Amino acid sequence: MDRAATLPGTRRRLRLATAIGTLLALLGTYLVLATRQADATTADVTTAAGADPGVNAIRVAEFPADCSYSHRLPDDPIIFPGLPGASHMHSFFGSTVTNAHTTLPDLLAAPTTCNPRVDTSSYWVPTLYNNNVPVEPTIVTFYYLGEGVRSDVVARTEPLPQGLRIVAGNARATGPDDGSIARWSCLHAGQVPPSKNFVTCPAGTMLESYLDFPQCWNGRDLDSPDHKSHMAYPVNQACPASHPVPVPKLRQVLRYPVSGNPAGFRLASGPGYTMHGDFFNAWPVAEMERRVRDCIRPVIKCGADGRPL
Repeated sequence: MDRAATLPGTRRRLRLATAIGTLLALLGTYLVLATRQADATTADVTTAAGADPGVNAIRVAEFPADCSYSHRLPDDPIIFPGLPGASHMHSFFGSTVTNAHTTLPDLLAAPTTCNPRVDTSSYWVPTLYNNNVPVEPTIVTFYYLGEGVRSDVVARTEPLPQGLRIVAGNARATGPDDGSIARWSCLHAGQVPPSKNFVTCPAGTMLESYLDFPQCWNGRDLDSPDHKSHMAYPVNQACPASHPVPVPKLRQVLRYPVSGNPAGFRLASGPGYTMHGDFFNAWPVAEMERRVRDCIRPVIKCGADGRPL
């Protein structure tokens, strides 16, 4: 027998080495199991998204249209059709020809400021003024979304019908709680709480406006006498029986190159809480159908081309 092995110091070192070896073995086993679990989780997520295993699909039902500013007119072909100058000033995006007389054939045949170019729809909002000088948004995106309703409702979303007209918000609101649904915030300044009225944005940021359009359609009318009754917002994450057809939610996001004290801000319709939006759908039928089929129903984030990102 090796006498050195019986010495107390040597025995302690042997016990320590054995303990360290055991810990390393346990750690190795843990890492293998953790890696397998992570791989399994990734496979579950991507498979649920309708993607091949190993592809990191993004679970957001969305396709956008980026539509820069086109022109200003005191016209509104939905509220005051055929009556030029009857409205407050509006800023138009998308179709370059929109005026009081605009019809669906006009939009389908005209150029657009949108990306993608197939979107010849018209979008308009009350013009923003800063100390009575008009200010146009420099970043304008219209998101088409599958959200705000249960997943089974998203799965049966129908395309927005061509020619559909929708108005969201209340141009005649007399206060923040009078049917106002728009929100004002600041780009890259999340510390500023959103508000129904204008907010003070730090220098170097931009004033933002968010507005969600109703996403439940009555399935019959492309417009209504009050320009709102043919559409409805979800109730308890489902479309009400009176408006049973779910369509993509249109979200209007405008970013204006202004910041600081909002005392000089106003909309052509009044205070910030009168922000509203108008939409006249002129998407080609096949393009809208494809985007709903490939992006909204399977809950996939798509780019402006309607292809998964």
